[in-house]
Amino acid sequence: MKKNGNAQINENEIGAWYMYFFNSTFNQSSWGIQGDVQYRNWNIAGDLEQLLLRGGVTYKPKNADVKLTFGYGNITTGKYGVDKSTIAESRIYQETLFPVLFFRRLHTNHRFRYEQRFIEGQDLRTRFRYNLFLNIPLNNEEMVKKTLYLSIYNEIFINGQRKIGNKNTVEIFDRNRFYASFGYILKKGLKIQIGVMNQTTDNWSKNQFQLSFHQKI
Repeated sequence: MKKNGNAQINENEIGAWYMYFFNSTFNQSSWGIQGDVQYRNWNIAGDLEQLLLRGGVTYKPKNADVKLTFGYGNITTGKYGVDKSTIAESRIYQETLFPVLFFRRLHTNHRFRYEQRFIEGQDLRTRFRYNLFLNIPLNNEEMVKKTLYLSIYNEIFINGQRKIGNKNTVEIFDRNRFYASFGYILKKGLKIQIGVMNQTTDNWSKNQFQLSFHQKI
């Protein structure tokens, strides 16, 4: 076990994240919205790790296959174990997302995100994130209705500064997330994924069961 604040993290206990993601465009214009709701637990259910509510305005240039987002997130973070106290965070973020298709079946997305984090009891913090997503359809050549697919991603988080206030510091490396799952496209604009994500910070490493719904409205 390793320390997260004053709590002892049981790294062998699997956690669980339950998530809903949505996105939409305004009358097929370049503008739209996207967001997600995530209920994260240190265990399968009941021991809150985080409750994350996030949304943003998107812009997709007509002559470029890229999506730009400006958004806001509200995060409530709980401590591991019997301590039920929480920490509040407000977060502003900007991101760039662009897809690249390889060999007709390897659907990749590259996401770069920059965050400004206002965490209770800390100075303003910034963070850089890069995520590489990969979806591979298994029973169809394209990602269409009734397609079973393999979904993999890896995301690395880098802190923008070490000093966070009150003489406290963090490492430049914040965390890494590696995820693998199976997904199924229920119908056009709606898919479900079930998998496992390993999250490694500079203090601990832990596996998380993940169930997520993804909807294009």
